[in-house]
Amino acid sequence: MNLPLETQRLILRDFVESDWLAVHKYASDREVVRYLTFGPNSEEDTKNFLQREISLQGGEPRQHFALAVTLKAQKHLIGICRISVHDTDNKTGSIGYSFTKEFWGQGYATEAVKAVVSFGFQELDLHRIFATCHPENIASARVMQKIGMQQEGYLREHHWIKGKWRDSWLYAILEHEWKSVNQFGI
Repeated sequence: MNLPLETQRLILRDFVESDWLAVHKYASDREVVRYLTFGPNSEEDTKNFLQREISLQGGEPRQHFALAVTLKAQKHLIGICRISVHDTDNKTGSIGYSFTKEFWGQGYATEAVKAVVSFGFQELDLHRIFATCHPENIASARVMQKIGMQQEGYLREHHWIKGKWRDSWLYAILEHEWKSVNQFGI
């Protein structure tokens, strides 16, 4: 696999144990995790998460890629962008992402997600990549729309999260759609 991934402003690389404090900055922030399935994290939660992610790096074949999103110039960790293979027979995967609040609204999520989706189609040979987001998480939905994902559905009360049932929007993109979108530099 061709890791790390590099974009104009970012490097997406495997996590290392020393990343825990930067991860904890976003994982413990109530505003950042408001729509997510986890958090706010304690220090122990964050360290356990990081240990799990690092242990999954050795999978053969590797099916899960949780990547630290770092600013290329400063090497500063600003978030996570992950892709997981869900079904090898049907070549289906999912993505997810989260960023430190001070880096919201600057295009970093879109840039990182584009790189991870490209990796999914080119390196993991996926046919379909999907993601979900809370219906109130408009910023996340915009990221998916910007990279060419289409809203496929509204999943009603499909997750029990933080003590209540949660709805989600379902977005996806197919490999041939990705090729078409990227052919024109969108």
